Amino acid sequence: MKIIRTKAELRALTESWRRAGDSIGVVPTMGALHAGHLSLVERACAENDRVIVTLFVNPKQFNNPEDLAKYPRTEDSDAAKLTPYGADVLYVPDGAQMYPEGFATTISVTGVSEGLCGGARPGHFDGVATVVTKLFLQCDADRAYFGEKDYQQLQVVTRLCEDLDLNTEIVGCPTIREEDGLAMSSRNLRLGAGPRKTAPMIAQVLEDAARVIARGGHVEQTIDKAKKALLSAGFDSIDYLELRSVPDLKLMTSADRPSRLFLAAWLDGVRLIDNVFVADLASVGKSKDRPLEPA
Repeated sequence: MKIIRTKAELRALTESWRRAGDSIGVVPTMGALHAGHLSLVERACAENDRVIVTLFVNPKQFNNPEDLAKYPRTEDSDAAKLTPYGADVLYVPDGAQMYPEGFATTISVTGVSEGLCGGARPGHFDGVATVVTKLFLQCDADRAYFGEKDYQQLQVVTRLCEDLDLNTEIVGCPTIREEDGLAMSSRNLRLGAGPRKTAPMIAQVLEDAARVIARGGHVEQTIDKAKKALLSAGFDSIDYLELRSVPDLKLMTSADRPSRLFLAAWLDGVRLIDNVFVADLASVGKSKDRPLEPA
């Protein structure tokens, strides 16, 4: 695997791949790689002739400078983790490569970016949309791979490519979880030992609430009960716990069409997100999304 740090060197390489007729997949990351990222790399390698993994901690998608400063930087260990998977390039641009002096363009996606993390983190998805557009163009990617844990981000990037006629297919991949159910995230590394034992309650509470709602349970009451369970367990606060339709992410009060429960909660000073699929009993098994089977 080659490490490349400039877009000029990357473009020279991708042009040679194109001349050879190779397809190109890209896995955009901010580093601190875990099994979730590596599952994306594995799929990209299976579906493309060439694969680029990008590593760039994007300042434009952080609305909290302290959060940006604390984000783990682990390039050496990330490169070592990638070695067995067969990626061709680890692209590690610096700020000057991505946002040179005089940079003045922001890409904004409305609709699916509104509410949820878009409401809790103003400007976040503008930063995501801007950086992924640049990465897709720099990598000349045929396909880009994103996890469903960041489901809103997945829809923002999908909408972006459709609206701007970008030649990059967005491939959504299942959330990868720890053995105790916690959705894998680079932020999990910042949890203390005690809070780390509490964190899997996110998945447990979401799955319980999804089953109740899928059986016709009252959405607002079920969500209130889930919030209370998390706060009683020791979570600091909850940014949101909402039922949204998929893929358009409209706020819902009943599961009368395919939907997901979305959660963002704070624990030990760390913001954790997750989501699970919900379907009313009539639509279970009919949606393109994977239904959460009632117990």
